[in-house]
Amino acid sequence: MVPEEHVATGLSELDELLQLVADGGQHVTCRTICEVAVAGKAFEVHAVTLGNPDPAAAAVGFFGGVHGLERIGAEVVLACLRSLVLRLRWDDTLHQMLERLHVVFVPLVNPGGLWRGTRANPQGVDLMRNAPLECTGGAALLLGGQRLSPGLPWYRGAAGAPMQIEAQALCDVVETELLTHDFALSIDCHSGFGVADRLWFPHAHTARPIEHLPELHALCRLLDDSLLHHRYVFEPQSRQYLAHGDLWDHLYLRGAANAKRVFLPLTLEMGSWLWVKKNPRQFFSRHGIFNPLIEHRQQRVLRRHLSLLEFALRAAYSHQRWLPRGSGREALRERALDRWYEPWRYRT
Repeated sequence: MVPEEHVATGLSELDELLQLVADGGQHVTCRTICEVAVAGKAFEVHAVTLGNPDPAAAAVGFFGGVHGLERIGAEVVLACLRSLVLRLRWDDTLHQMLERLHVVFVPLVNPGGLWRGTRANPQGVDLMRNAPLECTGGAALLLGGQRLSPGLPWYRGAAGAPMQIEAQALCDVVETELLTHDFALSIDCHSGFGVADRLWFPHAHTARPIEHLPELHALCRLLDDSLLHHRYVFEPQSRQYLAHGDLWDHLYLRGAANAKRVFLPLTLEMGSWLWVKKNPRQFFSRHGIFNPLIEHRQQRVLRRHLSLLEFALRAAYSHQRWLPRGSGREALRERALDRWYEPWRYRT
């Protein structure tokens, strides 16, 4: 546990995380999963857990700060943790939920990138292109991952090299805190793609549908019925582009190796171009392209996405009520193929 009095780290998001851990007291567990050195400083990466670690309990993971320029992702995850910590003081329903739910937060996966103001980590590696997974064909030029130079965006790292410590730490947390549970759901918060807020699910390395397509269609329908008038575009990432080395593809495939396990990883891609459209001056700020710089707009963004993260908690807690089973599961697969894919290509 982090002591109640801690030394300021110089990174405001990390300071806030440590304070929330202290405020959470006995209800919160925090462990250091790796340490990152940058510019003579050392930043610890923390995983914070709440609730019931029993594998029979459902699990939810919230991740942010994978790309250092996208601070809003870390801030959304921190805002969710702050809400839970404050509600633990008075909310009996939250305590009841945590009796059957395990929740893990890693708000700052890439503190070195946040410190430097870069998408990549201090070694110049894009952590979301760093998994040992190759695109089966058609990866987007550069955007899909490249090995030419860490001086160019979307650098994957050297061929055959181990994953970066931050990427490996994230994978270790998912494998120990989520993949040990029969049902798990995760949301990794990013920004910077288009004007719409998107919820992406694997695959990114291939256009082929994933095994748990019926479950994802059921979750999408649940979202439509629960968060009325939401503006999320729920879709496979492959509809936008293909990429090498996607961490969530890598982790999904590891989870799917156990047929009894259901792991549904989602990536929230906040449409940051909309913020630039509303405030064109942000285009001239490297941070402004990926983050809402006006205070009232940032507060609006946090409020909107907090509802999504709360929905994820409740959906995981009640997963037995909506997971498709039997013949209904195959019917949902057909609907999902019609909605997201070219059905004739994948029906047997």
